Formats: sequence, C-alpha cells, structure tokens
Amino acid sequence: MSLDLEKMYNSFLNKRVPEIWEKVAYPSLKPLGSWVNDVIQRLAFFKEWNEKIRMPSYWLSSFFFP
Repeated sequence: MSLDLEKMYNSFLNKRVPEIWEKVAYPSLKPLGSWVNDVIQRLAFFKEWNEKIRMPSYWLSSFFFP
C-alpha cells in the first residue's frame, strides 16, 4: 500500500476527510459522513439548477465559500 493510500485509510478510520480530497474540495470542518452528505446535496442542487434554470451567465464566485 502506498503512503497516500495508507493516509486515506487512516482518515477513513478516524472519520475525517482525507488530505488528498481536502486539496481539491471546499474547506469544511465536518466529519467524513456529514461532509459526503453535503457534497451529494451540493451536486444535486447544481444538477437541478443547471437543468431547470438556464442563465446566460453565472457569477462563479458565488459557488465558493471563502
């Protein structure tokens, strides 16, 4: 097992978001289970929003919470 996989495995055991995911995801202090549920809800929102609301342009910075 590589070092990255071992770190990810240990994060799962500790119910934390793995470091490698944190590098590409939005910042959050939630534990792993709540974080995954939040990601699923965000993706569902974006999917519905994209399919039902067609806007000619988007304010991209509104998608991120600094």
